[in-house]
Amino acid sequence: MFYQNNDFLLYACSEVTSEYAKELRVLASKIMEVLSLELGLEGGRLEKEAGGMEELLLQMKINYYPICPQPELALGVEAHTDVSSLTFLLHNMVPGLQLFYEGKWVTAKCVPDSILMHIGDTIEILSNGKYKSILHRGLVNKEKVRISWAVFCEPPKEKIILKPLPELVTEKEPARFPPRTFAQHIHHKLFRKDEEEKKDDPKK
Repeated sequence: MFYQNNDFLLYACSEVTSEYAKELRVLASKIMEVLSLELGLEGGRLEKEAGGMEELLLQMKINYYPICPQPELALGVEAHTDVSSLTFLLHNMVPGLQLFYEGKWVTAKCVPDSILMHIGDTIEILSNGKYKSILHRGLVNKEKVRISWAVFCEPPKEKIILKPLPELVTEKEPARFPPRTFAQHIHHKLFRKDEEEKKDDPKK
């Protein structure tokens, strides 16, 4: 009986997750259309450059932040930007997401029946920095467990070269990012510190 119930739970979760992904995919297209138009581009341009309807991938990550007696001494997730085009976030209404805004950390409000969305590195690169990838971090709570469900809209790892769109590169505003595949961008981001140290010290 346990296995039957467990199988049903897995099936139900799979169905709900699949339907949620379909709805998010539509929402992602609409948001990238608006972002494209704001840059003076055709509506589907950013989505096309990030992989289009067929290649743009959705990756879900579930974060569990246990109760921490001394939250001031710990971080749930250290400060970072996401490599994705867009990131969508649901949570269990326990505060903890902080965004770095105007030189200080600001805690995101918990609004019922809402989805948090922020821009990632991919859109920042394609827009040549006109849109900024959001620096954020996750805090722990001393009274409640915090859970978040993040969905990352990511381009294919090798098929597309990410670089500033030509329409957004001028003599006054040259390209701020070198051409890289998505996989190369991830590698650069993970090992950037090591690469910079090697440049400073060729012996390394």
